[in-house]
Amino acid sequence: MAAVLRASRCLVRRFSKHVDIVLVSSRSMASKTQVGFVGLGNMGNPMAKNLLKHGYPVIATDVFPESCKEVQELGAQIVDNPAEVADKADRIITMLPSSPNVVDVYTGPNGILKKVKKGSLLIDSSTIDPAVSKEMAAAAEKMGAVFMDAPVSGGVGAASTGKLTFMVGGAEEEFTAASELLSCMGANVVYCGQVGTGQAAKICNNMLLAIGMIGTSETMNLGIRLGLEPKLLAKILNMSSGRCWASDTYNPVPGVMEGVPSGNNYQGGFGTQLMAKDLGLAQNTATNTKTPVPLGSLAHQIYRMMSARGYANKDFSSVFQFLREEEGQ
Repeated sequence: MAAVLRASRCLVRRFSKHVDIVLVSSRSMASKTQVGFVGLGNMGNPMAKNLLKHGYPVIATDVFPESCKEVQELGAQIVDNPAEVADKADRIITMLPSSPNVVDVYTGPNGILKKVKKGSLLIDSSTIDPAVSKEMAAAAEKMGAVFMDAPVSGGVGAASTGKLTFMVGGAEEEFTAASELLSCMGANVVYCGQVGTGQAAKICNNMLLAIGMIGTSETMNLGIRLGLEPKLLAKILNMSSGRCWASDTYNPVPGVMEGVPSGNNYQGGFGTQLMAKDLGLAQNTATNTKTPVPLGSLAHQIYRMMSARGYANKDFSSVFQFLREEEGQ
C-alpha cells in the first residue's frame, strides 16, 4: 500500500510539473527567440550587448545610426525605425531619454504600435512620468499587446556588467516573462505593482540619489577647505554614519576613486541634464500628490542651474565641481 501511495505522489508531482510548464507564458518558453531593442545610448548599448551575450538574437534601432555600430558588429540586426522592430520581434525593450521620446517611439508615425503583433510584450526601461507609462499601456492594450514599465538603477557601470536593478510595473502574470529578459541585464528584478509603479520607485530613488550626491559634494568640499586630505576624508565617511552610495561607490571628488566619472573629467555616467529631468518628474508627482519635498525641490533647482551653466552633458557628480566654481576656486 505504501508503495502504491509513493507511486501516486510521484505521478501527481510529475503531473503538477507538467501543468506548471504548460501554464508558463508562451513568451517565456520562447527562449532565445528574437528580441527587439529601441534606444542604444549610454544605457541601451550595454544592455543590448548583454542580451546578445546571453544568446538572444537582437533586432535594434536608434535615431542616431552611429549608435548602432557596436551591437551590429556583435551580431545584432539593425533596422530603420521602431515599427520595423515590432514587425520582426514580439518582445521589445525600449530605453529612451524622456517621456516625449517614449510617446513618439510607441505611437509616432513609425512607432512600435503601428506594426505590433498581438500578444507582444513591450518593456520600457526609460525613466518617465508614471502617467505616460499608463497611457502607453492603454494604447498597447488596444492593439492586443502588453506594456510594462521597468526603469533601472545602477548607471552605465551596472549596465555594462549586467548588474542593474529593474523596478517593474505591470500585469503580475507577465512578470515571469519579463524577468527572463531583464535578468540577462540585471542582478535584481523587482515587481512593484501595476503599470506606473516601477516609474514611481525609480523617481523616488533618483530624488534621494541627487540629494545624497549634493550632500556628499558639500561635505567633501567643506572637509577639503578645512585641510583634510580627500581620500582620508572619504575613508572616514565610509566607516562612519555618513556613509552612502555617493561617498563609497561613486565619489564626486577627482582622484578619490578610480573607474568613476569624477576621475575622467566627469565624462560618461549619468548626465546632469537627465538628473534634472528626473527631479522634474519627482517635482511634478509631488505637486500632484501634495507631498512636501523641500530637499528634492532644492536639488532640482541646483541641477537645473548646472544644466544651464555648461554641465548638462557632464555626469551628475560634477555638482562637486560646480560648488567649487561657485565659491571661486
